[in-house]
Amino acid sequence: MAAASTLSLALTPTSSDPSLPSSRHRSRLFLSPLTHNPHFLSSQRSRSPPSVSDEPTSSSASAAYSSLEDWLKTGNYNFLSNEELLKLQSLQDFRYRRELGIGSLCIRVMRPDETDVTVKLLSESFVESMKLPDWYLPLVSYLVKQYLFERRAAIPHAVTLLGFVKWKDGGGGGEEEEEDEGELAGTVEICFNKRGANDSPPTPTPPKDSPYICNMTVNKPLRRRGIGWNLLKASEELISQMSCVREVYLHCRMVDSAPFNMYTRAGYNVVKTDSILVLLLLQSRKHLMLKKLPVPTNDLELEMSGSDPEHVQVGA
Repeated sequence: MAAASTLSLALTPTSSDPSLPSSRHRSRLFLSPLTHNPHFLSSQRSRSPPSVSDEPTSSSASAAYSSLEDWLKTGNYNFLSNEELLKLQSLQDFRYRRELGIGSLCIRVMRPDETDVTVKLLSESFVESMKLPDWYLPLVSYLVKQYLFERRAAIPHAVTLLGFVKWKDGGGGGEEEEEDEGELAGTVEICFNKRGANDSPPTPTPPKDSPYICNMTVNKPLRRRGIGWNLLKASEELISQMSCVREVYLHCRMVDSAPFNMYTRAGYNVVKTDSILVLLLLQSRKHLMLKKLPVPTNDLELEMSGSDPEHVQVGA
């Protein structure tokens, strides 16, 4: 589905353990997953756990903190404001559900214990799209895992979504049905604002204070079934809930005609294209694309639904 492109890696970790983000832990990995966006780029600040005096005082924020206790224990977080804790709760509660021809699709935020399966999906897609030999997979997996650990520190200003498909002929029911979400189908990353943006974004450079969608890929056996379309629509729906900025950006390689057609069909327009000189850096030329999301009717609609028939319809 996607043409091969050139790999460009540069990694300078300051910690031997990728699960422990350091004071200036920087990694840079240009990724060309099979379906959509061409990069992994990050530079994250270290964050320390909140102290007792930093805990929220309002009742609503305290309730959010209680429900997120296990999540907060899995990463290094500095003081989170009441507003950030409530946003964290909104992320945890977010669900995007659609019925597809193959079964039920559920898209939600990646949990800390799902890092390994996400790394596997992204790494295998990258290696395949780049036509790399299989022995590259352990290296790519290490770099992707390090990246995901670093990006965890950006929550709630950036987040990774996972899509799961539960097949129509799958068994289960009752209490077990809610827990059995099915097979991992795809993933996508969203940056909501400047605090969630990468310090070294790919070119053409998008505005750091605007929402940005990247690193979308779909499991190979499940492509061309509407998974990518719904990952895009779920991203837009979540952005509508989490950000007041309506302009959403993403990148698409010029060689990736199928993703480009999907983005244009979804309302994205090219605003800038890489110079031909990037070919000298062994990189594929990319389009920077922009879509202006519909403005919610009121704050209640934004907070409670974040849904608009125009931008949550199921694609073919």
